[in-house]
Amino acid sequence: MPNFLEMNDKEQKLILDQFKLVGSSNATEAAEAALLFSQAIETPLRQVILSGENGIDAIYTSEDRTDNQRIEYPLDLLTPGQERDFVAYVYPGEGRIPERRVTGDYLMVPDFEIANSIDIRRSTVRDARWNVVARAMEILESGFRQKKNDDGWQTLIAAAKDRGLLVFDPNAAVGQFTPRAVTIMQNVMRRNGGGNSGSKNRSRLTDIYMSPEAHTDIRSWSLTEVPDEVRKNIYYAAEGNPDLINVFGTKLHATDEFGEGQEYQTYYGTTLGGSMAASDVEIMIGLDLQRSDSFMMPIRENLTINEDPGVRRRGLVSWYGTMSLGFAVLDSRRVMLGSC
Repeated sequence: MPNFLEMNDKEQKLILDQFKLVGSSNATEAAEAALLFSQAIETPLRQVILSGENGIDAIYTSEDRTDNQRIEYPLDLLTPGQERDFVAYVYPGEGRIPERRVTGDYLMVPDFEIANSIDIRRSTVRDARWNVVARAMEILESGFRQKKNDDGWQTLIAAAKDRGLLVFDPNAAVGQFTPRAVTIMQNVMRRNGGGNSGSKNRSRLTDIYMSPEAHTDIRSWSLTEVPDEVRKNIYYAAEGNPDLINVFGTKLHATDEFGEGQEYQTYYGTTLGGSMAASDVEIMIGLDLQRSDSFMMPIRENLTINEDPGVRRRGLVSWYGTMSLGFAVLDSRRVMLGSC
């Protein structure tokens, strides 16, 4: 949490003093302190949750739509007669499967509320040090991050699955990610993204998200797949080095929730009923992120933090936060499904 944990000593002391007062035995003093503390942490938490540093924020474009009664995206710039080519997917609400929308003149995106809370013993708050405050806020923040990632990825996976395109390398070993899989995905994205050779900004595979296991297959590529000099660079490259994250101009991202038996793999296979080639064990998601025109995350209501006074009689102090947002893939041709 860079905006919160990297505060200077003076800022940390002010927040810590306010935090300790929340644990006071004086109910009036504690209530006033809780209100001030909630206000003090609300803006830093809001900034870091929407900072673009976690996985889904690097894909979706966040838009402030707090002043609109309805979240709509006009599509009147489409060439008449091509409307059928534009299929959108939205996340309709908590616990529901993303829905397909064949768009007309505009697309309305539903918003839904997400929330998280944290309970701490009053004695812990009263005697807290700065690391207790920082850890508490980190836990509160991580819940929002995880929920956003899950909802955003479920929308992307549903959009990719319903396109009916599954790309894989038929010559690869079971579960093996190969350079040929990248080139096949690049060609399929290009040919199925609309336009022709003379079109400007036509679809291009810019990013592939995969499991850490598939990502590290790069280190096992043989001389028949990549030159020896490239293999040497990969062998000595540290995690996160460009030699490990860029293949033929496409960025590769290791994502923990992908992989055999992992959360997003289970969502694809069990919840959505998706399947793969007989020799494959996990999915990959390919994206065209050249432009910020398809993956949208409108914010209908900004994050607010409040204290829950109802738990004080049990010797606890509790904070909860809520925010309303939506997820939409406005053009499903910008996302594709691969497997290995």
